[in-house]
Amino acid sequence: MRKITILEFMTLDGVMQAPGGREEDPSAKFDFGGWQAPYVDDLLNEVTKKELEASVEYLLGRKTFEIWADYWPKHADIWPGINGGMKYVLSATMKETDWENTTFIKSVEDIKKLKESDGPDIQVWGSSKLVQLLLENDLVDELRLMTYPLILGEGKKVFADGAAPSAFKLLESKTGTSGVIVAWYKRAGKVKTGVMSA
Repeated sequence: MRKITILEFMTLDGVMQAPGGREEDPSAKFDFGGWQAPYVDDLLNEVTKKELEASVEYLLGRKTFEIWADYWPKHADIWPGINGGMKYVLSATMKETDWENTTFIKSVEDIKKLKESDGPDIQVWGSSKLVQLLLENDLVDELRLMTYPLILGEGKKVFADGAAPSAFKLLESKTGTSGVIVAWYKRAGKVKTGVMSA
């Protein structure tokens, strides 16, 4: 069975929309595109470089796919793996693209079949609605979150109501010079509750 890992750049209030540039995703009149740039430091460059070199396949939502399909084929020197790696795109409307190594899927059942198939592990970048769907259906094995020290108050969020209750174990965390916290979490079974003693 393949592992599904969520990777997100996000703010303290969970916003993940358009971290890389002002025009990346201005939907819903989002006015903070490019919020990540002032915080890039050596740790973030190191972590990102490692992820870009991973031998994985990718699961993307339609919006993220459309943004990436316009950008990454022209920038293969930065991330060769995203062009060569298989990309599975969850969409009810899209059926074809010129971007190589892309397959369209339509449902949670398709994702479950993909997860249960043989092959490399799967990474999900961006794709807020897809991430929420995966969390709702308890299909996330790991979270790799890069949390930036700012609050935006608006924008697409990583987390939403409706996620399946689930526990995660912190595997590792690091803090960069800019205050960004990088944390890796692994699925750790069901949520446990108790009573705090005095």
